[in-house]
Amino acid sequence: MSDEPTELLDRPVYGLTQVDELLGLRAGTARRWIDGYVRRDRAYPPVVRLTTTGEDLVTWGEFTETRLLAEFRDAGVPMVHLRPAVERLRQIFETAYPLALARPYLDARGRELVMQVQRETELAQPLQLVVVRNNQLLLSEAANKFVQSADFGTAGVVQRIRPWSQLDRVWLDPLRQFGVPTVRSVPTAVIAEQFRAGDPLDFIAHAYELSDEDISQALRYELYKINAPQAA
Repeated sequence: MSDEPTELLDRPVYGLTQVDELLGLRAGTARRWIDGYVRRDRAYPPVVRLTTTGEDLVTWGEFTETRLLAEFRDAGVPMVHLRPAVERLRQIFETAYPLALARPYLDARGRELVMQVQRETELAQPLQLVVVRNNQLLLSEAANKFVQSADFGTAGVVQRIRPWSQLDRVWLDPLRQFGVPTVRSVPTAVIAEQFRAGDPLDFIAHAYELSDEDISQALRYELYKINAPQAA
């Protein structure tokens, strides 16, 4: 990696509309989560950004945190309820992107701090990152799916991430192919385009030196992106 960890998180990568498309979110969801919104003359602050900026460009750190929020899409609790906990975690971990770090998930002390913050802010159970099971602090199901989809590298921040946890070969990497979804550096959109053009699967696989599973996951991602469950 040529970028230092903090520089990577600050790196502008996507537009707000593109974030919705990449994560299968309903149009406008990324804008609400990242930059806040106004409804019935009431302003709701962003969950991801420190404050509303109106900026359309999304940094890698902001995208990564939005990727986590996407795992809570079926929580049934407005995402803005997570904001007080995120604000406190920013203070504790001394970063604008606490949810893009490995420490809250993979470090025992980090999980303890997250649990403390959840209690202090009275965070609703469906939005919690850490839970107690059998007297142990464990990741919630949503947080665990996020962690299993992330590559924290050696720097302790998300270096690349899968757009969906069920596809383990499709990656988003801010330093490769402009951050578009890829399978072994080949954009999934390119694979899908060739398939729609009538190229046989074995021909595509041979041309890009990919396995059958690589091709399958690329096509499943492109299809799922069109028919993805919509976030509220």
